[in-house]
Amino acid sequence: MSIDENTAARVAKLARIKVEPDALPALAEEFNTILGFIEQLSEVDVEGIEPMTSVTPQRLKRREDVVTDGDQQDRVLANAPDAREGFFAVPKVVE
Repeated sequence: MSIDENTAARVAKLARIKVEPDALPALAEEFNTILGFIEQLSEVDVEGIEPMTSVTPQRLKRREDVVTDGDQQDRVLANAPDAREGFFAVPKVVE
C-alpha cells in the first residue's frame, strides 16, 4: 500500500494537524515508511506463540472482593449542595 500526497493531506486534515503543502511529500514518505514496517511485522511467523502483556512474567496482586466502607449514603449526601431521593441533584445540562 502506498500513500500519496493527497492521502497524506487528508490524514493530516482528519487528525487536525496543520501541514504546509511543501511538507506533504515528506509526510507521505514517512507514512509509507511506517506502513512498510507494519507489513514487515505481518511477515513474522507467530504460530504457537502465546500473547503477552509484558516482557516480564507478572501476576497482578489479588485481594478479597469485600465491602469495607459502604452503607454511608447519608454521610456522603451530607456534603451535597442539593440531594434528592438519595442521589446528588445536578443542574440540567441538555435542553
